[in-house]
Order: sequence, then C-alpha cells, then structure tokens
Amino acid sequence: MNPKILIIGACGQIGTELTQKLRKLYGTENVIASDIRKLNTDVVNSGPFEVVNALDFNQIEHLVEVHKITDIYLMAALLSATAEKNPAFAWDLNMNSLFHVLNLAKAKKIKKIFWPSSIAVFGPTTPKENTPQYTVMEPSTVYGISKQAGERWCEYYHNIYGVDVRSIRYPGLISWSTPPGGGTTDYAVDIFYKAIADKKYECFLSSETKMPMMYMDDAIEATIQIMQAPVEEIKIHSSYNLAAMSFTPTEIAAEIKKHIPEFEITYNPDFRQKIADSWPASIDDASAREDWNWKHTFDLKSMTKDMIEHLS
Repeated sequence: MNPKILIIGACGQIGTELTQKLRKLYGTENVIASDIRKLNTDVVNSGPFEVVNALDFNQIEHLVEVHKITDIYLMAALLSATAEKNPAFAWDLNMNSLFHVLNLAKAKKIKKIFWPSSIAVFGPTTPKENTPQYTVMEPSTVYGISKQAGERWCEYYHNIYGVDVRSIRYPGLISWSTPPGGGTTDYAVDIFYKAIADKKYECFLSSETKMPMMYMDDAIEATIQIMQAPVEEIKIHSSYNLAAMSFTPTEIAAEIKKHIPEFEITYNPDFRQKIADSWPASIDDASAREDWNWKHTFDLKSMTKDMIEHLS
C-alpha cells in the first residue's frame, strides 16, 4: 500500500524536487505539499497543496487527520547563513517544528518521519578529512547547534517511544531547479548562474576552501532510499553521514572553464568563510553504504556538465 505523505517546507531547495519525485513514485494524490506561503510554482500547481505554519502543532495535526497522513518529511528550516542573522527565530523554527512531528509519531498518529540533518553538526574541533560517523561535535553556528540537538531528540524519541525517524546529514547541495537558499555551500549553486549570465563570479569563500558537496539528484535519491529501507536496516537513529564529492572554489571554477572558457572567478571572503572553516572537508559515509546500500552517481565533472546543460 502506498504511503500518504506530507511534506512540510515543500517550496524550499530540497522540498521542491523531493515533492515532484515522490509524486511520480507514489501518485500525485498521495503526496501533500505544504509551506508557509502559496507561491505560483510547480510544487503548488502540480498536486495537493496546503498552507501550513511549521510552528503550529494544531495546523499540522489537522492536516495529518484530514489527509490520513502516514509519513512526514520535515524540510522546513532556517539555513546556516540566514540563521546567523536571526538566531532566536532559527532555534524556534528548527527545534519546535521537529518536536511537533516527533510528538505526532509518539501519539501513533503517523508511522514514519524523515528529518534532514547537516554537516553543520560538526565544528572546528571535528577531524576535517574523512569525518567519521561518530566523532567530536562542537558546532559553532545556530543552524549546527539546532541540527545537533535535533539528532539527539530523534534518537531519544526512537529509544524511548519507538518512533521511526530517519535522517541523513546532507553535505552542500547543488541544484539547477531552485536558486540558492541562504546556505554557506550555496556558492557552488550561484557560481553556475553567474558563469552563464555574466561569465564571472565573485566568491564569498577563499579559493582553497574545500567542502563536501552533493548533486541534488543524489540527495533526493538518498532521501527516498533511506525512507524505503526496511526498518531493520536502519541502525543509526540520530543521523547518517552522507557523501559524494569534495572540492574547492578553484576546482569547480576550473571545471566550469572547460565549458565556458572565458569564465573568471575572483575571491572576496565574508562572514561565511568562518562558517565554512568550521565544517569538514570530506565525509566518511561507510555506515550509510553498508546499512542501506547508499551509492552516489554524480562527481564534479558529471555534475558540472548537467548543471550547465540545464541552466543554459
């Protein structure tokens, strides 16, 4: 039997593509998209859509009852760079929306939750290369602190109340279908838009800042795969490390130049440099590969080609 899915934050960078993919998989009528505003977008126009405030428990509970929801994908969050400008609201949104969904599962009103974590849970004291699944976590951003706390709550609700919650720590995500959304890794999206439009890009990170990245197609694939995995394959109930590629602004610029030879990049690091410096350069995701057979498809070369083809 198909799950009945509610996506909270469906108009965001990940939610947009996740909604379309889930509708293809399970049928349009089985995937209810929701967000704080009703915009004139494909997500809103291509199937059932509800306006919902992720901070309003009663609204979410009402949607669960009306639509007989079994699975919730909670994609609403304030991202790293944006959250630094409004720490109190970021904490409120990122934490309380998660509690609402965990409590619905605890009350047996829904069966399964997907909640995304992030490499932002790591901090300056975490080993930078091949960051292990279990390691020191001292996040230095509001976003990272909220995600680390969220991981602990997910595991707690699983251990104490038997809640089936699944999570992956997304690296930086790159997509052609939605513009950058206020994250520190978003330079790797913006650079393509500017390369095609202006043939030049001023990067807000230094040239050798290496960070873990992933093409959106792989991130969506991983999200669906972890949710489809049999319950006994999910061994980690905080959040799984996930990896595909790591590169610097210099390396991505060189790859873009193969397609747009006149492209030029300059560097003007801002407050986001400090955030990037506190994050890993590469991730060890052996647990995800072992437990539920995760495999990535795109590397820097194939992703760059695909991005330029779509955006052109």
